[in-house]
Amino acid sequence: MDESGAGAAAPMSREGVDHALAGLRDERDRISASLLELERHDGRRLLDGADLTGETWRRWDEARARIALLWKLFDAYGRVLEAAAALRAAHPRPGTAVLDELSALLTGPSVEVPGGEVPLERRTLLGPPRERVTLDEAVRMMETAYERSAEVVAAADAAWSALLVPLEETEEAWRAAARLVRELQDLRDAELDRLGRELTAIGRLTRTDPLSLVRDGRADTSRLDRLRGALERRHAELAEAVALRDAFDERAARLAERVAAVAEAEEGAAAVRDRALLRIEGADPPEPPDHAAGLRERLGELTAARGRADWTALAGRVADLERAVDQALELAHRTRRLSEEPLGRRDELRGRLEAYRAKAARLGLAEDDGLARAYETARDALWTAPCDLRRAADAVTDYQRAIRARAREAGSRR
Repeated sequence: MDESGAGAAAPMSREGVDHALAGLRDERDRISASLLELERHDGRRLLDGADLTGETWRRWDEARARIALLWKLFDAYGRVLEAAAALRAAHPRPGTAVLDELSALLTGPSVEVPGGEVPLERRTLLGPPRERVTLDEAVRMMETAYERSAEVVAAADAAWSALLVPLEETEEAWRAAARLVRELQDLRDAELDRLGRELTAIGRLTRTDPLSLVRDGRADTSRLDRLRGALERRHAELAEAVALRDAFDERAARLAERVAAVAEAEEGAAAVRDRALLRIEGADPPEPPDHAAGLRERLGELTAARGRADWTALAGRVADLERAVDQALELAHRTRRLSEEPLGRRDELRGRLEAYRAKAARLGLAEDDGLARAYETARDALWTAPCDLRRAADAVTDYQRAIRARAREAGSRR
């Protein structure tokens, strides 16, 4: 760049001037369209209207200065182009002097750089020197300023687009939970207050400094996502509290029925265990559970607490009791099944023995003395209490084998 304006470019021909002017007019129109698009960009309007802080304020302050330079430089660029166009129009058949002047405007350092853009070290006591650049150099300066400014506008717009919707959803989740607190007529909810303070902080950051939440080119919504999840869980807890308040008597009655079912199941499990111990030798069924009394006591405490109910806390206690009742009932049923297994094994052996006896009769072996003795041995083992399952199983197997052996002998004789 030549600050003095000396060193004029080589003269252009008339055709070269006309061609250059046409190209520069087209370039000016495209630059103008881009600048207007940047002015109308949604991100630009958001940045202009927001009370910015932090990283976003710093980057937008720099970008805004670049945009101001862009318009000033574009204006200076346009004035030179208009001067060249007017000079050319005034001289349909330009001579050498006019072509020299046109060449200087179109290819020489004819565009004055807006004041304030000259580095401090090149200024004087009277202010910055006048610096001039060519039209092409002015375009390159405008391109650089535009790209950097547009990058900030696009980044802020993308960050807000990614963050504002989840922020609004999270704020609505907080408001929905707060409505439930009011419905419960509770003045304060400590957990909701804590989540509200966190939401206020991240909401302020999202609206005033969205670029501080960008990681690796993408807006990081993880903090909002976690907060919305916590609020949705709190909303579910509060909704459960409202539901409990409105249907406490019904819930308590169902719980009482379930606790009674637990007591019945535990009694049944104990009875089956006693029967297994009495009738099966060496049986070792598990001890029957005894939770019904404790569950009944907890239910009584919950019913007594209704009059001074913190419904949120009470809902948690009711849910815990319901889970405990379900687990106790399942444990009683499982204990009974384990106690029934040796009895079931005995009954299965009894069924097999009778099936083998029927088979012996079909084969015409019902009067066989040896088979009769084998049957009685197995039957005594299975119908004597306590039953030795191993000995009984061996006896049933022996009876089965004896039938097969007699059947083979009878077949060979025929």
